[in-house]
Amino acid sequence: MNKIKVAIVGIGNCASSLIQGINYYADKEEKNIKGVIHWKIGKYLPSDIEVVAAFDVDKRKVNKTIDEAIFAEPNCTTIFQKEIAKTDVKVSMGPVLDGVAPHMKNYDDKHSFLICDEKPVDISSVLKESGAEILINYLPVGSEKAAKFYAKKALEAEIAFINCMPVFIVSDETWSEKFKEKGIPIIGDDIKAQIGATITHRTLANLFKERGVKLDRTYQLNTGGNTDFLNMLNRDRLSSKKESKTEAVQSVIGERLASENIHIGPSDYVPWQKDNKVCFLRMEGRTFGDVPMNIELRLSVEDSPNSAACVIDAIRCCKLAIDRKIGGELTAISSYVMKHPTHQFTDELAGQMLNDFIEGKIER
Repeated sequence: MNKIKVAIVGIGNCASSLIQGINYYADKEEKNIKGVIHWKIGKYLPSDIEVVAAFDVDKRKVNKTIDEAIFAEPNCTTIFQKEIAKTDVKVSMGPVLDGVAPHMKNYDDKHSFLICDEKPVDISSVLKESGAEILINYLPVGSEKAAKFYAKKALEAEIAFINCMPVFIVSDETWSEKFKEKGIPIIGDDIKAQIGATITHRTLANLFKERGVKLDRTYQLNTGGNTDFLNMLNRDRLSSKKESKTEAVQSVIGERLASENIHIGPSDYVPWQKDNKVCFLRMEGRTFGDVPMNIELRLSVEDSPNSAACVIDAIRCCKLAIDRKIGGELTAISSYVMKHPTHQFTDELAGQMLNDFIEGKIER
């Protein structure tokens, strides 16, 4: 069977978990697998994904083969698959643009980025020469210019684009139309976790609505110790992230909360947590007779494997769209695995739409 050839921008913790997962599930059978949302999508298994190109700016990763680079600092996610298939694909130097927050230079090298002094490669040429069909964007939060740069390169190379970070490209009509005109599928924006803060918050918010409970106010506070949380200490880089996470919850509440009654966003960087993300969630509401109630919840998850479970499905759905010659935003998978798709649906409905798309019952 032909491999799904992908290129990755940003060989950080998320890329590490994805590549570990491709290898982890390579020798598994459906009867004994755990941890994946869909074992088979169309004719494609997790192990049918092949990384043929990669881009980063950290000198500890640039020019390393992918199987080496995913374990280089500052990556700190759990290593659940030590044995990675050897490859001759090396990480290429990309343009820095706004991909590295200035404040990160004030932190220890093992936690921060060390910019390589090499000249960036010709991204379009590398993509074309590699045979990549899909470009996955794992850039840090706040990388507005860099995200749009790579989206443009995907268009130039005429390959699909999966936007896993909160720069609004797929949910921006101008960008979306460009991909649709070229017949190129896109999925985005801002990846959800398999079981994470956003999906849990959405589920509880929908439960309140379905059970007739009036939600008055809520917060979601998150801490972590990976480079994503260190990067987000610069609050100027957070506007799209905060909007993405907030809208994901607001969209299922029914009656939208006033801005002062909903607070969702990263809260602090705790180095020793590494890739572990801890979410503190509170919801206050009123039940029968306007009697007050509240829920407080603490959720602890390994952040990057949590996202990889969704990305591995997004890649295979994107390949289905390529096979079916469908361009533009893929509504079902975007609504199911992304925080800020163009169209928000309840998770139950999005899940049904996704299954219908996989089975070919709906176009996108």
